[in-house]
Amino acid sequence: MSYVKTLKRIRNNKTNYRKRKAVLISKRDFITVKLSNQNIHCQLIKPSIKGDLVLAHASSKELEKHSWKGSTNNMSACYLVGYILGKKILSKKLDSAILYTGKTSFTSKVASCLKGIAAAGVNIPLSEDSLPDENRVNGGHISQIASSLKNDHDKYEKRFSKLIENQIDPEQYSKHFDEVKNNITNFNFV
Repeated sequence: MSYVKTLKRIRNNKTNYRKRKAVLISKRDFITVKLSNQNIHCQLIKPSIKGDLVLAHASSKELEKHSWKGSTNNMSACYLVGYILGKKILSKKLDSAILYTGKTSFTSKVASCLKGIAAAGVNIPLSEDSLPDENRVNGGHISQIASSLKNDHDKYEKRFSKLIENQIDPEQYSKHFDEVKNNITNFNFV
């Protein structure tokens, strides 16, 4: 018996080379979405022989520039980060890309980012069945929960303490989302 050495990125469970090969064969730019406990990072990457080139990047930290006061890791923030990336992609005169998930799974937050990128006007192959509902994306469900908990003051304060601290009325969450989306739409990405 002999030991067969595998690649380091396979051993460390970082790269799925079958998926990577399929992306490289397509010769198209690809989008990656990385989610952490606090932030979201989306990138448009162009594969090349010398190494991948990042053409555009958007992070949930950029949402503060557009007056976002909500969480930086919920579905609304994912949509807005995707929308920012889509606007940056269009400002660089690019118009299409594909999703590359790698080792991460396709979650509703990733789908929300894709919905934001597609809403900005970038051509991405996706099905409408895999995308989240508009009510979930714009925070309408948060407004509904807030209005149902309005009578129980303790639960209301505990559940929405961060929003209240940031001076956002939880019942007006979807309006805040629309304001920030309009700010992003009117912003000049150069």
